[in-house]
Amino acid sequence: MSVVNLTVTEDEADIRLDRYFRRHYPHLTQGALQKLCRTGQIRVDGRRVEASTRLEPGQSVRVPPIPMAAKPARDVPRPLDERLVRDIRAMVLYQDQHVIVLNKPAGLAVQGGPGIAKHVDMMLDGLREKADDPRPRLVHRIDRDTSGLLLLARTPGVAAKLAAAFRGRDVKKIYWAVVVGRPDPLSGEIDQPLARLGAGPGAITVAADRKDRDAQVARSAYEVLDSAARKFSWVELSPLTGRTHQLRVHCESLGTPILGDPKYGGEAAHPSGFADQLHLHARMLDMPHPAGGRLIVYADLPAHMRETFRDLGFTAGATPKSVRRGG
Repeated sequence: MSVVNLTVTEDEADIRLDRYFRRHYPHLTQGALQKLCRTGQIRVDGRRVEASTRLEPGQSVRVPPIPMAAKPARDVPRPLDERLVRDIRAMVLYQDQHVIVLNKPAGLAVQGGPGIAKHVDMMLDGLREKADDPRPRLVHRIDRDTSGLLLLARTPGVAAKLAAAFRGRDVKKIYWAVVVGRPDPLSGEIDQPLARLGAGPGAITVAADRKDRDAQVARSAYEVLDSAARKFSWVELSPLTGRTHQLRVHCESLGTPILGDPKYGGEAAHPSGFADQLHLHARMLDMPHPAGGRLIVYADLPAHMRETFRDLGFTAGATPKSVRRGG
């Protein structure tokens, strides 16, 4: 065994050093990796680094002799029921060699958990074009009850780039909601800190006092696009931060809970005559494409929101086509 120097590839851009080693040396534990970093045995471009260091293409990673070094096991697709393959492929709105964008139906969880038998993550093998292609990766999450746009990366390197864009707030997200009542004023920014109470499926997000040490900054922009006799409103929402259930709690804090919300708003969110489903839809993503330029993608409303729009006289018009600009 001897020292080797690995070169970071374009597909490994912005990946953390510990994840880089998990990819190339999957048997190396996190503790052993951190020790090698502390003692200077692992270096990047000759410099000492921490396990959390993010890598750039072309950098040289010094790897000391590692016993039992081996390549990771081949990523073999899991057998997937043909119905699940059809379901996941029917969700695809846009795809290229770098990204896939889905229109997730309301009620489908993104990942598994207690009592969840079907979720997007278990279906991702159905999106491989070839058996030896990397498994697509989730870049972000939306609530189980929320419908609309969900972004996937085809490779780990693309996932890292897109995750960095989300962290840097270089992604614009627009949601459409039907709320009970009409916000006053008709547009503005909600600056209401939030806190999480509890853990697991029973956890909730609540409005918090700014002095609360558990409070997290949370801001959302909103605009009323139409209303029906002040009783219901079609609202465009843009999260400016990324807290769990942020838009749902922010709408509740305005006194206009989202129609059909099973967790927030109480009885006011469930007037009779409407589908008892959350009326919140991830409508648009405007993001930097990993190969350059920007990608703008729109998702059609789900059936229950289309029905409510018809009942209330809201006219959304045709959904614009997805477009990639520049690059």
